[in-house]
Amino acid sequence: MDHKAFVNSVPGPVLAELSKTEDAAGLRHLAVHLGLILVLSLYVAAGAPFWWLAIMPLGIAICFLFTLQHEATHKTPFATLWLNEWVGRLAGLPILQPFEWFRCFHLAHHRHTNDPVRDPELIGGARPETWASYVVHVSGLPFWRAMACQVLSNALGANPGAYVPERARRRIAREARWMLLAYAIAAFSLFFSPVLFWVWILPCLLGQPFLRLYLLAEHGRCAFVADMFRNTRTTCTNRIVRFLTWNMPYHVEHHTLPQVPFHRLPELHDHMQGRHQVIADGYVAFTRDYAASMRGRDQAARG
Repeated sequence: MDHKAFVNSVPGPVLAELSKTEDAAGLRHLAVHLGLILVLSLYVAAGAPFWWLAIMPLGIAICFLFTLQHEATHKTPFATLWLNEWVGRLAGLPILQPFEWFRCFHLAHHRHTNDPVRDPELIGGARPETWASYVVHVSGLPFWRAMACQVLSNALGANPGAYVPERARRRIAREARWMLLAYAIAAFSLFFSPVLFWVWILPCLLGQPFLRLYLLAEHGRCAFVADMFRNTRTTCTNRIVRFLTWNMPYHVEHHTLPQVPFHRLPELHDHMQGRHQVIADGYVAFTRDYAASMRGRDQAARG
């Protein structure tokens, strides 16, 4: 059974129930996520005992706002449309990722998942194949460079990509200009206080590798086919990771029915039991397997 056959097998009332959005679940999740960022930021800024130990967890919490922004592109975290729009925009600001542009990029990824020719994630070289490229990729530095260039390019009105419709380009340029203004104000503030360096810049640099490792598991080493049961991976993990990632480890579920909101994905997972074809027993296990596959490729290249 492929993903299309599965979707056709789900009774209409069940599918309608799973696809219902609501504000309450999203607002509760958002409040805890932002509360975690706020508490850790205040702890670091106050120079509390062992404050430096909080920098990396703070960076992880900030960088994983990506998964909230990702959900907002699908308009599923909240039933209220303007909440999805503004939360998506604001979530992208600290991670240097423009929401209007990313929505077009990500929807193209959904239309062409793991298609080497048309999936923008693959065209951008998101899957390292050698140890050198793996280390560079996981560092997060290529991401920061790419996003900085993307924001600047968007602000200048350059072509943001073939996946961006003409009607969206003015919005994308306007958003990027507002982002640049916000970053200019933040940079100016550093002349008077280093607080943003300690609660934003350094934490994000340290937290981004965890996001890169997480994202590799979504489609890394999956088949280049159109079936979501084969080109996408669901990763079994703990509640903390599922919380920070807004339930996106249920990634086969998300790609099969992207209209299902994050808080209903565990139920969809239950409906899919026995049908998953690509599943990982945690991110440590996936990373170990990914590393082993690179060793095998290196040996094949030398042999």
